[in-house]
Amino acid sequence: MPILNRAAEMQDEVAGWRQHLHQTPELNFDVFKTAAFVTEKLKEFGCDDVVTGLGKTGVVGIIRGRQGDGATIGLRADMDALPLNEITGKPYASTVPGKMHACGHDGHTAMLLGAAKYLAETRNFAGSVAVIFQPAEEGGGGGNEMVKDGMMERFDISKVFGMHNMPGLPVGQFAIRPGPIMAATAEFTITVNGRGGHAAMPHGTIDPIVITSQLVGALQTIASRSTDPVEAVVVSVTKFHAGDAYNIIPESAEIAGTVRTLRKEIAKKSEERIRTICDGLAIAFGAKIEVDYQANYPVTFNHAEETVFASDVAANVAGDAHVHRGIQPVMGGEDFSYMLEARPGAFIFIGNGDTAGLHNPAYDFNDEAIPHGMSYWVKLAETALAA
Repeated sequence: MPILNRAAEMQDEVAGWRQHLHQTPELNFDVFKTAAFVTEKLKEFGCDDVVTGLGKTGVVGIIRGRQGDGATIGLRADMDALPLNEITGKPYASTVPGKMHACGHDGHTAMLLGAAKYLAETRNFAGSVAVIFQPAEEGGGGGNEMVKDGMMERFDISKVFGMHNMPGLPVGQFAIRPGPIMAATAEFTITVNGRGGHAAMPHGTIDPIVITSQLVGALQTIASRSTDPVEAVVVSVTKFHAGDAYNIIPESAEIAGTVRTLRKEIAKKSEERIRTICDGLAIAFGAKIEVDYQANYPVTFNHAEETVFASDVAANVAGDAHVHRGIQPVMGGEDFSYMLEARPGAFIFIGNGDTAGLHNPAYDFNDEAIPHGMSYWVKLAETALAA
């Protein structure tokens, strides 16, 4: 089927919601205005239950079909923004300095709200739909908090589905794959403690800047020399802090960064290699090196049966030629992974067109994607819960 006529008719209304949310971005779990907006809309639509405060500030709306008995499926959107200054120049640009929706969560929330309105109007399904609006995807693990809060058990959710926009993929197209679709993430901070002194007398020091520079290069061998080339691993150093003066070798230096992997075994080996490299360099240079390593989101792993189902639903909306069923995994992280660990389901990408990339201050969600996303959600719910 093509996009729903009703979804096309609602595009301007839903875009208005999206642009409102875009103007008032909120971070992490502090999505109080966003959650209040979502709650108001869900009640206005006539959802049978609207529950707030899940996972601290998450919201879940329950929509029962004409035949109330049956399974419950979950449809999830994220609500939080990023700590960036927006440069789009759009009339609805962020009004909050240092905060913007640079990942399209405003669009995800609006599309799911649009689908919720349609489903509450029509109720052309058996069982129930749980529309899940989650905080703190961008590093806070809000998905995990909602799962730990008993969301799956409370609403008896049997399967769960997620969707994220993808810049570069044309509007009206979808992309998915079974198995790992997004990476496990970890963060590290490494402190090199040497011995400071006069920059003109380096022989009397243990220079932490030289040691840390060696360390940055050595960490790249985890991917290039310690991991099978057919495996996926990224080790990126993203911070380097040391020193305050031209003529002083400092006492210490610090780097920080991220590790991305698609398998638990590779994640474990990467951490071990980081610690071994640091231990070796400490001995070689006579320094002390401290490693703080924090595993973060697990791999986002699509379940096989649900991936085929989601792909077929997307093909019904967009046409089979516009559904890419075997894309390469994306090495970004996603805390929908926790929901997929708790219940079977699938995560799909929807085209955002030729736009700036995610987490870029020039990014903006493409409102032309709204009817396609709404149609996918509606068709997924009605097919999974066919009366």
